[in-house]
Amino acid sequence: MLEKTTRINYLYDFYQGLLTPKQRNYMEMYYLEDLSLGEISEHFNVSRQAIYDNIRRTEQMLEEYEEKLGLYRKFQKRQELLGYLKQHTNNEKTQQIVDKIIEIE
Repeated sequence: MLEKTTRINYLYDFYQGLLTPKQRNYMEMYYLEDLSLGEISEHFNVSRQAIYDNIRRTEQMLEEYEEKLGLYRKFQKRQELLGYLKQHTNNEKTQQIVDKIIEIE
């Protein structure tokens, strides 16, 4: 469950601009603020089932965006390569450049 939550949070970070305001609100409240479906449904005065359905559809949309665009996959690969460079570089100047790239990421 923790892996799924982490993945959805990353996908949300990359693709939130493609979601509607309602989808962003539900996802933020559920995943970032850790509110229950009941708490979210009370806040918006809709059924728990409506919140659940919207969140599941939004999760599917995020996965489809990732399948098509691959931003999270590319991010993970960059992080892996930067970690490798950081471990295997003896040159101080190169280490500083790698550190700056990691800060940007």
